[in-house]
Formats: sequence, structure tokens, C-alpha cells
Amino acid sequence: MSWNEPGNDKKDPWSGRGDQKGPPDLDEALRSIQEKLTKLLGGNNNNQDNDDSPTPFSSGASMKSLGFLAGGVFAIWGLSGFYIVDEGNHGVETRFGQYINTTQSGLNWHLPSPIERVDIVNVKQQRFIEVGYRSGGSEQITGSVPKEALMLTKDENYVDVRLAVQYQVKDAKQFIFNVVNPAITLKQVTESALRGVVGSSAMDFVLTEGRSEIVTLIKKEIQDVMDSYQSGIQVTSVNLQDAQPPEQVQSSFEDAIKAREDQQRLINEAEAYSNDVVPKARGAAARKIQEAEGYKEQVIAQAEGESNRFTKLLTEYNKAPDVTRKRLYIESMEAVLSGTNTVMVDVKGGNNMMYLPLDKMITQRQPTTLSATVSATGSSDQAQPQPVAIQEQVAEHPVTRAREARGRQ
Repeated sequence: MSWNEPGNDKKDPWSGRGDQKGPPDLDEALRSIQEKLTKLLGGNNNNQDNDDSPTPFSSGASMKSLGFLAGGVFAIWGLSGFYIVDEGNHGVETRFGQYINTTQSGLNWHLPSPIERVDIVNVKQQRFIEVGYRSGGSEQITGSVPKEALMLTKDENYVDVRLAVQYQVKDAKQFIFNVVNPAITLKQVTESALRGVVGSSAMDFVLTEGRSEIVTLIKKEIQDVMDSYQSGIQVTSVNLQDAQPPEQVQSSFEDAIKAREDQQRLINEAEAYSNDVVPKARGAAARKIQEAEGYKEQVIAQAEGESNRFTKLLTEYNKAPDVTRKRLYIESMEAVLSGTNTVMVDVKGGNNMMYLPLDKMITQRQPTTLSATVSATGSSDQAQPQPVAIQEQVAEHPVTRAREARGRQ
């Protein structure tokens, strides 16, 4: 039988027990809740059956207990506002989502939730992003990412560039409020700056000597854009991990690089040889110049000396012409005959046999040794012809001079 059929006394499923004739009374439910609270707070429950008696909350003891409970809850709520900011972090306080203050490291307090909230930002942590490659992560991708790495140069060549950027937070407020996702924004700005700098450079410049200049330009452009966004990010370093031609033409570029290295090696060897030869040539030239200058000074000095000597001789010649002329003749003969090995011997005015120590006389004048034995009759023990002129030094020997003197007498 259905609950709404005649004779079923309207026993619907929401009526509770079968003897309940109507819905539960709301006042009765509230009264039951008050009684439970009174028992919990230690209130008097003697008049709970009297409908006209006052409610449990009307008693002084119950109100005092409720006040203590509310005070305890408020104290716990207030204590929950204390928080600690670690070293190297900053705390950003917001009230209903609006920025209030930035707190430093240490113990701080704010109005507890849901009124105020604190976001802790690490401003000393070195964060980094990767463009053109992945060194790890959730996807565990390593190596080049062609979508990011391949880019066009000024001379319309493709290069594979991989870049790493390290940064840290310099303003916690700007980092939280001004940019929705700072890491993604920084990566997009980095990729844009990288493509702009590489696109304005030639391929050889990117692959060889232009790496340091490219890194400097990229870092400056990234920082300028992020500062214009007021992102609160400070770029600390930009590292060009790798820059190479695409894999399809890698072997050809390696050959070109080897040729360029050989060229540079030969240039260095030529410069080394030049640095070795040129100073020597300059030194030899300087030595020749100094020798020429010395010879010049020597010739000039000799000419001046001869001129002065001739002038003085002229003065003496004017005073005594005969004596001066004879002295000049003797000096000239001495200068001429001193360089010869001629010996003058007066055979007619000598004895039958004369011995001259020519070897000793010659060794006193020069290192050459000469030995000879001359006979007055023209004969020799060694059957050699008698010389008429042997040594100039013999003419100056005391014996020869004495004979010449006797001959003059």
C-alpha cells in the first residue's frame, strides 16, 4: 500500500515514526541544542522541562564561560599571525589581496587569515632558465630543442644556439604582483633577445670570435626589457653553452674550421719568424751604422791630425829647411823599410867572414823566424847565393853602423 492511499494515515517517509503526526518542531530542536551547550559549559539544567524557565545563556556563569571561550579562541587566532622569515628571504604582506608591506628576515606578525596573508620569496636563490636545450626536468629531455635552438643569422644561415640564463629576485613585491609568471616571461624575453642579436650577426661571428660580445648584448637587452616590465628580476649571468651549425652540415663546417685554424697557425708561425728575424736585421743595421759613424770620425780625426802636423812641419821647415827635409827623408825611409825583410850588408868594407844572428834579429821585429849565414867571399856552407839585400834590420845593427862610420872616414 502506498503512503498516500486512503487509510494509510499519511505515514510518509519524512514523518519519522508512525506515531508522529507532523513535522518536528523547530523550537524543540533549538531547545535541544541549548541544553547540550549548557551541559558542555557547566550550566544548571534543573528547569529544562519547564518551557517558561529562562534559557541557559541567561545565567551569569554561562555568559562568563562563553566569554572565556571566545577570548581563548581570539587569542589563538591572534597568535597564528606570528611568522618567521628565514635568512635570504623576504615576506610580502597583503590585506585582502592588496600589498601592505615587505618584511625582512626574523620574527614578524600580521593580522591572521583571512584578513592578511604573507608570501615568502627567496631573494638569494640562483634561478636559471634554458633556451635551446634541456639538462633535465619532469620530461627528462636532454640535448637540443630545435624549436628554440635553430635561428637565422644575418647572412641567411642556420645556427644551433643553446643559452643558459641565471637570475635572482631583487624586488619581492614586483616579482609577485607585476608579472603573472616571471619564469615564463623571462624565457620568452631571452629567446626574443637571442634571436634578435643572432639575426643581426654573421654566422662566422656567432661561431667564432663573437661569442663574448653576443653574450654581453643579450644580457643587456634582457635586463632592459625585464626592468621595463618592473618584474623584480636581476639577471646575474648569461652563458652561451654552445653555438654550432646544424647537424646536416656539421662535417663541412668542421673542415672549414680546421682550415681556418691552419691559416691562423701559419700566420702565427710567420709572425714568430718575423719577430725573430727583424730585430736581428735591425741590430745588424744599427751596428753597420755605428761602424760607419766610427770610421767617419776616425778619417776626419786623421785628416785633421795630418793637416795640423803638416802645418807644424811647414813652420819648422821655414825655420830650418835642410834639417827638416833630412828628418822627413829619414822618417819616410824608416816607415817604408820597416815593413820589409831587406838586410843591407857592406861586403867590401867587411872582414873575410861575418856572422849575423838574423834569426834573433827578425824574431825581435816580427813572429816570423828567418835563419841565414852569409860569407864575405860570396861562399856559403849551404851553397846558397850571397844576397845583396836580406834584412832592413841588419842595416840598423850596431856592427853595420860602425862599419858605415869607418867607411865614411
